[in-house]
Amino acid sequence: MKIVIVGAGEVGTHLAKMLSRVNHDIVLMDEDVEKLQQISNQVDLLAIPGYANSFKDLKDAGVPGADLFIAVTPFEDRNIVACIIAKDMGAKRTVARVNNGEFISEKNRDRITRFGIDEIIYPENLAARQIVTSVKQVGTREMIEFSGGKLILMGIKIRENAPILNQTFEKISSVNREIRAVAIARGSRSFVPHGLDKVLNGDIVFFITTKANQQLIFDITGKKIFEIKNIMILGGSRIAQKTIEKLGDQFKVKVIESDRERGGRIAGKYGNALVINGDGRDLDLLKEESIEKMDAFIAVTGNSETNILACHLAKSYGVKRTIAEIENIDFLTMAEEIGIGSVINKKLLAASYIYKYTVGSSVANVKCLTASDAEVFEFLIKSESKITQKPLKDLSIPSDIIIGGIIRNNAGFVATGDTQIKVGDLVVVLTLSSSIGKLEKFLK
Repeated sequence: MKIVIVGAGEVGTHLAKMLSRVNHDIVLMDEDVEKLQQISNQVDLLAIPGYANSFKDLKDAGVPGADLFIAVTPFEDRNIVACIIAKDMGAKRTVARVNNGEFISEKNRDRITRFGIDEIIYPENLAARQIVTSVKQVGTREMIEFSGGKLILMGIKIRENAPILNQTFEKISSVNREIRAVAIARGSRSFVPHGLDKVLNGDIVFFITTKANQQLIFDITGKKIFEIKNIMILGGSRIAQKTIEKLGDQFKVKVIESDRERGGRIAGKYGNALVINGDGRDLDLLKEESIEKMDAFIAVTGNSETNILACHLAKSYGVKRTIAEIENIDFLTMAEEIGIGSVINKKLLAASYIYKYTVGSSVANVKCLTASDAEVFEFLIKSESKITQKPLKDLSIPSDIIIGGIIRNNAGFVATGDTQIKVGDLVVVLTLSSSIGKLEKFLK
């Protein structure tokens, strides 16, 4: 597949790195020559200097023959114009990143499609959706639902009180047939666990199970579930506003926003939130607003360092659930080390969302795991192939790929060695980021 990406920011760069592992013909265009030089030294692609809204530059980048054109510059107007030009030049499919939630409404989406833009991606909306999931599912570092929740993936931080601490995965799976461990993040290393690997203190273990059995995972990992009623949000950003909208009226929400004008707009727009004008880094203000009585603290200021420190402070006051937006990917490990409950990175979310358009119609869902160097896919098995011929235990599955579960006849099942995949199954597969190419070959 020939893919042209315009915009060498973190979304475009991360996407280019993902796609380069699957032998796509990638062209990355940006006006910043230095950025292009840096990524071309790391990734096998063609880097071309140019402007998103230049007919000549887009033509020189090979847009007329592109199977997929992706515009992810920081400027939505440039992305929209670039997609319109690219479609007119002959690009088969176009994707534009926007910063305005109006574009994703059904009415406006139809209008945009008529201009030649096939998909609109609004990262702030993806981030807000992830935050709300994190609020509603305490005890997890990360949770992903497949096919409306028929299977779920739960990332759990292991502490000293976990009953499965120091047990082998072979023993865990023999006792608990309704769950399957599919990945471990241990420090800076991510790997697919095998039978004799042990669960260690500090690991983040990713399990596949059904909703009916998620309490079993909390039990074996020593997690106590608590109800969230009171939420404090630091920052009145677009992510914060979409989060307030999605939370609805079932929570008591306080927003700390330093910009008085923005705070006034939020207060006027969302009746379910109390807006406080002030600096969220002011400890006296946080005490005055009863931070110690909060069940959840969400930091979405747009500044990664501020969000990390604010969540750390909230934890020191006994807040049980902390969620930080961290856009600097280099800070993700630091956030994990200091115990922030969930980390949101809208650039990784955006890259995951776009990535599914590069892997064919058989892929229903793709997610980059924030806390791990791994991706999880939901594949539809459309025809007979080598993976439908034998039980999983008899297939030569690469060691860094694991099939976690299947969805068949509208019901989810955790995969075991005796599971045999059938045509029509939706299959949830996890692979390390470095092995995406192996996964596509294996599933053919």
